[in-house]
Amino acid sequence: FALDATKKTLLVLGGSLGSRRINQLIAKELDFITNQNIQVIWQCGKLYFDEYSHFNEKPNVKVVSFVDRMDLAYAAADIIISRAGASSVSELCLVGKPVIFIPSPNVAEDHQTKNAKAIVDKNGAILLKESELDGKFQPVFSHLIDDENHQIELGNQIRKLAKPNATQDIVKEINKLIKK
Repeated sequence: FALDATKKTLLVLGGSLGSRRINQLIAKELDFITNQNIQVIWQCGKLYFDEYSHFNEKPNVKVVSFVDRMDLAYAAADIIISRAGASSVSELCLVGKPVIFIPSPNVAEDHQTKNAKAIVDKNGAILLKESELDGKFQPVFSHLIDDENHQIELGNQIRKLAKPNATQDIVKEINKLIKK
């Protein structure tokens, strides 16, 4: 990603197709973020890459349509902004880094908010609703960046919720049921 190892890194994820609202937020707040000595890996989605790729001209910003090596992106990240789909939440629990979830309100039964809230209720992440972004993003982000203890606590708590052996556990339960 051609990053500066001395700077903290924000990883922004909006899903493979991208998130219009997260992209709008990052475009609006990019100067605010980078002025805090933060560099950004911004996965904007293939639908939005042409619209946001010009931000690659800014120092400390790497805009990509899709991240092929999520392992490297997660390793580089100090803080992550993400949607809260089930797969994303599961992965982020394993990653164990501080996360700001911005759930999509446009999904069945608002399940992304429920997914995020399950983590937030265990002090493992921060939840910002799309409707709150304009008024709350800057103070929430600043507080997180300024408080390394909070970052560590969020990372530790979300990691506790990881289920690294979920597939094996499910297979064991199925086998128990079959034997009955």
